[in-house]
Amino acid sequence: MVKITDTTLRDAHQSLLATRMRTEEILPIVEKIDEVGYHSLEMWGGATFDSCLRFLDEDPWERLRNIRKKAKKTKLQMLLRGQNLLGYKHYADDVVEEFVKRSIANGIDIIRIFDALNDIRNLEKAIKATKKEGGHVQCAISYTISPAHNIDYYIDKAKEMENLGADSICIKDMSGILTPYVAADLVTQMKKALNVPIQLHTHYTSGIASMTYIKAIEAGVDIIDTAISPLALGTSQPPTEPIVAALKNTSYDTGISLEKLSELADYFRGLKERYLKEGLIDPKVLGVDVNTLIYQVPGGMLSNLISQLKQQNKLDKFEAVLEEVPKVREDLGYPPLVTPMSQMVGTQAVFNVITGERYKMVPNEVKDYVAGLYGQPTIPIKKDIQEKIIGNREVVTRRPADYIKPQLEVLRKEIKEYIEQDEDVLSYALFPQVAMNFFKSRWTKTYKIETTLYNEKDMTHPI
Repeated sequence: MVKITDTTLRDAHQSLLATRMRTEEILPIVEKIDEVGYHSLEMWGGATFDSCLRFLDEDPWERLRNIRKKAKKTKLQMLLRGQNLLGYKHYADDVVEEFVKRSIANGIDIIRIFDALNDIRNLEKAIKATKKEGGHVQCAISYTISPAHNIDYYIDKAKEMENLGADSICIKDMSGILTPYVAADLVTQMKKALNVPIQLHTHYTSGIASMTYIKAIEAGVDIIDTAISPLALGTSQPPTEPIVAALKNTSYDTGISLEKLSELADYFRGLKERYLKEGLIDPKVLGVDVNTLIYQVPGGMLSNLISQLKQQNKLDKFEAVLEEVPKVREDLGYPPLVTPMSQMVGTQAVFNVITGERYKMVPNEVKDYVAGLYGQPTIPIKKDIQEKIIGNREVVTRRPADYIKPQLEVLRKEIKEYIEQDEDVLSYALFPQVAMNFFKSRWTKTYKIETTLYNEKDMTHPI
């Protein structure tokens, strides 16, 4: 029997519509999702946290709590970027520990923990914290292709993760570049080497994902990630319904009802139609792009590149930027293209193309990466590239978080007048300016409601 993790409420809409699905659109369907019989429901983490605060004027913690109230049977799952948590840089150990603690306390069961560079040191603190709080640790390997990445590399990383306490291992193919027969070989070797369940996550961007799943299932993969059909395909995950139908009455049968899935599809079909009318879904992310197999650009990165070029009125440079991405990636030691590395590589490629001179402009994040503050590259960065980007700046070799002092108490003091819940300090830790804007907006709305209620009781009192 193959189990399924549903990604509709997290990665599917993150990939197709830049994580703009609102909580009010999610809650009406959660109880029906809960009845399907999924292994887990991925509904938090990734970019959902940032998007809630920055674009939707929502509290991501409240979203988690509200979904937990309605999902009584299905395990709730989130994506965590190791020492990066849900942000784009490393945070202090005390912040990581508290974030994991509050995530589980608010309803998360499974935490999928990964590091963009597959640097195991960056996973250690989150793994220990999750185990301490009684959560399920799923360590994810960021899958990519390069001269430095092969099956032995991935097996070694998976063994390290299992030794650290991983309860399951996920092969995280964020670009949709894992081909069917390679998947079969990789899963076969992992099943021989490991004693924990193996899960596979991929995207449909290149058009091969469902075939990859079938071969991985035949090789013994335990769990796969899919999305309900209206929000599947393109840069999202493979659609759930065809997979369920294909496996029916076989030894891999998921046990999931197509009738129940059809109800979910009807609901999300209506949402998708509205998203298309509102322009939240760009047609570029809906089709198959075989260039993904050449450039290895994941869905979320693809939509971000489009957005950056639109802002610069340079959408005509799209193909040139795609061609520049693998060149930048090679220069930077072949990092997997997953957050935050996908943003760094993508932004650098945009700068290189728009300025007409490679590395004339370099974001601070890229400089910090080259200086070792995100972890170790897969292979060392060439000296000439290193000098061009950071000059004579020292490159650190220790675990990056070792250089970060405890932050929680300092942050708590900075926002003490805005704190309404313990989790607010964590929101502020990850996204200081964005969270502060949200806190001020929340305070204003609360003040208006209280003032209105007060004046309805005493009409003589001035506002």
